[in-house]
Amino acid sequence: MIVAIGTDLIEIHRIRKVLEREGDHFLHKIFTPEELTYCLKMADPVPSLAARFAAKEAFQKTWAEGHSWQDVWVVRDETPQGPFPFSRPYLKFSPALQSIMQEHRWVAHLSLTHTKEHAQAVVVLEDIRS
Repeated sequence: MIVAIGTDLIEIHRIRKVLEREGDHFLHKIFTPEELTYCLKMADPVPSLAARFAAKEAFQKTWAEGHSWQDVWVVRDETPQGPFPFSRPYLKFSPALQSIMQEHRWVAHLSLTHTKEHAQAVVVLEDIRS
């Protein structure tokens, strides 16, 4: 059963401007080391950073309580599964948030996309008890 759906769309140039203005402070406030390792090896990391920012915002829209930026992060499954010949992004959580997710038996599904101008994330929070 679907518990909640969250979506976020962001203009990539906004992330680029904040990054130019705040630099490492912004990066380390918002993103986990795991996210930075993945994104910063890209020729242009900003679209990937923007997609991860959107994922954090989309998840927040499914969640009743506040949490820090680094309580939720995006990782990639490096082992393609089933009919999908590519790695898929998914959300990981801080221990406290993961505990709540397990207690409620909730699973978060994530979809990311970006173009030259925009990045978008959709999060579906599912109750797996049924």
